[in-house]
Amino acid sequence: MQLTSTAFQDGASIPRQYTHDGQDISPPLAWTDVPPNAQSLALIVDDMDAPDPDAPQRNWVHWVVTDLPPDTQALSEGIERVPGHVGRNDFHHDRYEGPAPPEGLHRYVFRLYALDRRLDLDHATTADVERAIRGHVLDEARLTGTYETYQKAS
Repeated sequence: MQLTSTAFQDGASIPRQYTHDGQDISPPLAWTDVPPNAQSLALIVDDMDAPDPDAPQRNWVHWVVTDLPPDTQALSEGIERVPGHVGRNDFHHDRYEGPAPPEGLHRYVFRLYALDRRLDLDHATTADVERAIRGHVLDEARLTGTYETYQKAS
């Protein structure tokens, strides 16, 4: 599978409108080559460098989506109703919340999984999803963006 965005290239900076410094809307995402036997898709977006890229301590989850139909090919910019279940992020909300690093340049990884089953999880955390998908991943695609919090001039 391949996961892409028209908003940023893999490894490039995530535009400010998709962050807490901007409109905080989800970026457009699209994917191809989902295995024909996939029963659902799951998406997890997290910050690999929390809280400090020089001393990362954990992944900070920004978005969890499960049970996307396997024939879905994209999520539009700023989507509010996904065709699946939206889980709990580390801000304790069931929605997308964009990058908001406290310091330094952080990496944000969008991971899309093709699964051989539906998960049927409501308000799932990343840990819930990761447990549920063990042994059920047919394929995985990743897209990485970077972001450093916008600093206003004093």
